[in-house]
Formats: sequence, C-alpha cells, structure tokens
Amino acid sequence: MLSAIEISRTTKLKNISEVAGELGINSDDIIQHGKYIAKVPLSYINEEKIESSNLILVTAITPTKAGIGKTVTSISLSLGLNKIGKKASVALREPSLGPCFGMKGGATGGGYAQVLPMDSINLHFTGDFHAITSANNMISALLDNHQYQNHHKPEEIDSIVWRRVLDVNDRSLRSIITGIGQGAKAELVETGFDITPASEIMALFCLSTSLEDLEARIEKVVVGYKQDKSPFTVKDLGVAGAITVLLKDALMPNLVQTTENTPAFVHGGPFANIAHGCNSLIATKMALSVSDYVVTEAGFGSDLGAEKFMDIKCRLSGLHPKATVLVLSTQALKLHGGVAYEETKKPDLFSMQKGIPNLERHVENLRAFGQSIIVSLNHYPFDSQNEIDYIRQWCKDRHISFVVNSGFESGGEGARELATEVVRVIEESPSAPILFTYDDVDPLKLKIEKVAKKIYHAGQVSFSPKAETKLKKFERLGWLRLPVCIAKTQYSFSEDPKLVNAPSDFTLTIQDVVINAGAGFVVAIIGEIMRMPGLPEEPNAKTIGIVNGEIEGLS
Repeated sequence: MLSAIEISRTTKLKNISEVAGELGINSDDIIQHGKYIAKVPLSYINEEKIESSNLILVTAITPTKAGIGKTVTSISLSLGLNKIGKKASVALREPSLGPCFGMKGGATGGGYAQVLPMDSINLHFTGDFHAITSANNMISALLDNHQYQNHHKPEEIDSIVWRRVLDVNDRSLRSIITGIGQGAKAELVETGFDITPASEIMALFCLSTSLEDLEARIEKVVVGYKQDKSPFTVKDLGVAGAITVLLKDALMPNLVQTTENTPAFVHGGPFANIAHGCNSLIATKMALSVSDYVVTEAGFGSDLGAEKFMDIKCRLSGLHPKATVLVLSTQALKLHGGVAYEETKKPDLFSMQKGIPNLERHVENLRAFGQSIIVSLNHYPFDSQNEIDYIRQWCKDRHISFVVNSGFESGGEGARELATEVVRVIEESPSAPILFTYDDVDPLKLKIEKVAKKIYHAGQVSFSPKAETKLKKFERLGWLRLPVCIAKTQYSFSEDPKLVNAPSDFTLTIQDVVINAGAGFVVAIIGEIMRMPGLPEEPNAKTIGIVNGEIEGLS
C-alpha cells in the first residue's frame, strides 16, 4: 500500500470552486487560497437547514500515543455516506505545528481517508493559527504598554494573568521573565507561553457565531485584576475592535476536500486535553447548512473530547448529535490489557479481553449522555479474526451496533457498512436529547466533581488551596453558571498517564483553575498537565524535509 503522502500526491483533486458549487455555494463568493483551498463567507450559514440536518459525532476509547484512528474514521465515514447516496461532509479541527513536528504527527487522516492537500493543511494552511497567535500576543503587547504608560498611577493593574502563546512545543518558554532592560519604568514580570491551541483566543474563536459575537467574547477576556481585585478585561484596554480585525478573515471556515472529493470544513483547533477539543462552531454550522449528513470529531476519548463536545459546545450552541461513533482498535485494547506498546500489533486475544473494560467505560459514558452508539473497529492488517469476533460478540451481547471499518485501506468503499449502519441508527433510534453531566446552576466545584466522578469514576476530588480560593472568587465575580473544561492527561481516566484501562476510586487533584470568560468556561487543571508541551527525544521534525522539490515526512 502507498504511503499517506504518496496517496495524497496521486489523488486527482477538483478545483475548490467546483466542490463549493456542489454544495450550493457560489464560486464568486468564496475566497480561494490557490486551487484547492477556500474560505467560505458566514452568510451561507442557514439555521433552518441546520435543524433538519444530521450531525454525527466521532469519538474514541482512551487512545495510544500513536492515536487510534478517529480522524481516519471520521473522514472515511463521510466518504461512505456519499457512497450510499447521501449528501455528506466532514468538519474537523486544524492541525497544530506542535504535534506535527513533535510526537503525534499530522492530523489530516491517513491511507485512503485523508483531507487534502495534506501538506498545506498540516503546515500553514490559510494562516488561521498564525492569526490567533498574533491576536493573543497583540493583547500581551498592548497590556504591557498599558502597564508601562500607567506605572505608579491609579490605572495600574495589580496582577496580570494573561500569557503569550506560540504554535510550537517549546518547554523552555513555559516560564519566563519579561521587562528586562526597560529602564526606569522597568518591571520584571514572571510569566510564560502556552501553545496556541491551549489559548483562550483559540477557544473563544471556535465558539463564536459571528464577527459581532467574536468581538463581544474578546471584550470579556480577563487579562488581569485591578487594585480593587475586580477583573481587568480587554474591554478595559479598549482594543477589542483591533483584535477582532486580526481575526476577521480567519473566522471564515476553510473548505477543502477528501481523497474522494467529499467536502471537508477544517477550521479551528483547540486541544482536547488542555482545551475543549472541537472544531469551530461556525464550521460545524456551515457544514450542516450545506449537507444532509455531517461527521465531526472530538479530540481523544469520550472522557475528554466528547464530554466537552456535549457539556460545552452543544450546551452553548444547542446542537445535538443524532448518533455517536465510538472508535477502537485491537492495538489500544491490548495496551489497556497490560501489553507494552511495542507488542500491541501481535495477536493476543487474552490481553485484548483484559482491556475490554476501557471500551465498556466509554460506552457507559456515551449512554449517560443519551447517545445512540455505533462501535467502529478501525481495522489494521494485523487484527486477527478471533479478536474481531470477540469484540463483535461483546457488542452483540450488549445490544450495541458494531462495524469493522476499513476506510484506511479502501476509502469510502471500506466504510460503506459503517455509513449504512449510522444511517439506520439515525432513522430508527436516534440519540435522545443530551443529558448533561451537570446543571448550569451547580456551583463550579460541584461541576468539576460531577465530571470527575461520573465520567472519570474518581473516588475523591482534591482541590489545592489556590484552586479553592480562585473558585470562590470566580463565583463571587459572577461566573457561577459557566461550564467547566478539565485539562488532564489523555492517556488515562485518572491523572496518571500510566494508569490505563478503567481505573476507579482514585483521587483527582485540581492544582489550579483558570477563568476563560471570553470563551465562556472555567478551566480546571489536573495533575501535571502542561499547557505548553515539550518535544520528545526523537521529534517528528527529524523525518521532515524536501526531497526533489516535494515535502517528505508529514503524516
């Protein structure tokens, strides 16, 4: 089989104006970035059509370090839906340069289930991430200037909580000192950088519904606290309009296509372990406005991406999936069954059986949200038939739909069965209205505890004194009704990435909480999770280069 990048180069792409035209989007209205990428104006969002379209969520069991095939499944399902005569598109997050050049690699799918042009999407694409990075850091510069100009004046801010961002993995920037060499007005400030997908600008960008809403959210962003301990916001700086200008073009969703020319909206990219893990609300709504079936994914497992998709994105937008696809692999089940990662490709029915509780836990989570579930095995050549048969029987015994998806190897044809089953479930037994994990009126501490105990199966939740104090402050300042966004490792239900499978009755430690008033949620930071990742010993960057004028090493 050809490599992902070889498949991408041999795929005949349509001019993006043709793809847009098939969706009913006038080619004169789109803003093309070359032949195969375009921005689509927000005017094509149709709220009435959104109500009648079918949204399908793709999530997964707890992933391995190599992922689990969730994006491949999302893309191939959209291909399969078109194969069986449905008008379908896919809505995905944009890749971050951090993972691309770090450990995980690209995020455009693989095999015969990719969004293309793969190299452009994985790199600079339409510049959305750069715009978000610039907007964030422009706030930093304007904030620093405000402090400089108001040194020792009543307007001076008592404390700054805003951090700079960069879309690379750079552990040396986690903690820095600014203000060196500024002369008499110099004030040394201990601060640091987060990665762009963890920034509040990324989060609010992905939850905005219009330019007006975007500006209103930017105004609410808390950058520090005044002498009287009240919040100092971007509105107080008086620059929300300027920051909105930097994001104006970026807010339009990006239209590309798959290996089988299926429309794909790729837009926004918050991480699910340190942010809310979903593509932009605007892109999802745009896809629903021009398609009858829309496949979207939420990052990592159901405990992270899917929980935040339901409790944050759907709660704030009113969207609700008609069905949820839960992706697994035999490799991941073996990992949860105690096999070393290097050994997971070998047939091992016993260890895979030991890992089944992880699948069971994710099924339980999704049923708690009221979801109709289709379990989809992301097929690999090393999967043994008795392993597949065991999972199939396990699902059958619990009245859960099960399908083997071969989209990686065979594209839409390999996902035809999955597409057919998804349509059947939507027509015969669609998901119930979402049952949220907590209520809007619950205190913030209780919201965190409910997620920890209901979704993660923690026995106890411990709050640091700092977290306790800040939660009380947030409620006093009027942020009680906001949802919570938990930042924790993606490799375990617990805070310990080595505690795999389905642990219960552990203690979760809330180290800190952060207000994202513009995005509209409170971030709870658990354990040792970093909002600026580091690079591995052998970063993926070592495999990337240009050979005979072509980019190699992206995946």
